[in-house]
Amino acid sequence: MEARAIQRGVRQSARKMRLVVDLIRGRAVPEADAILRFSKKRAARQIHKVLKSAVANAQQTAQRQNTPFDADTLRVTYAVVNEGQTLKRFTAAAMGRGTPILKRTSHVEIRVAGTAAPAPVSPAPAAPKAEAKAEKKPRAKKAPATKAKAKKKTPAKKKKASR
Repeated sequence: MEARAIQRGVRQSARKMRLVVDLIRGRAVPEADAILRFSKKRAARQIHKVLKSAVANAQQTAQRQNTPFDADTLRVTYAVVNEGQTLKRFTAAAMGRGTPILKRTSHVEIRVAGTAAPAPVSPAPAAPKAEAKAEKKPRAKKAPATKAKAKKKTPAKKKKASR
């Protein structure tokens, strides 16, 4: 089961938000929740809201499909922060000029998915592999490799200087 949550137009730059999202990507939901709750970054509060929403969406999906749900088995499979619309403003500068101010926004998307229970391993598939190895024909043995003899280096003859 997979669920996602998106928050658009968060009034913080994507660059700052990515620092926090990188901490939780690929982690279990309880661990990611703890990281976000105790983080000192302002972005952690917004990302925590999105994570809680994704978990709630997963719970609703499980309820609709009438399947058992355990939030502790969920993992953050996908977490990205993209740039949103930039609000352009101007502030007064020296000599009657205006200096631009860029108020950046971002979009946060988090997907969580439940970890599937491992399938039981049956010993039946292992038996045909053992038979296949027994049926292989023996290979012919290669002749032992011989070492190449090293050539002796002879000193180069000196040329006589002519006058």
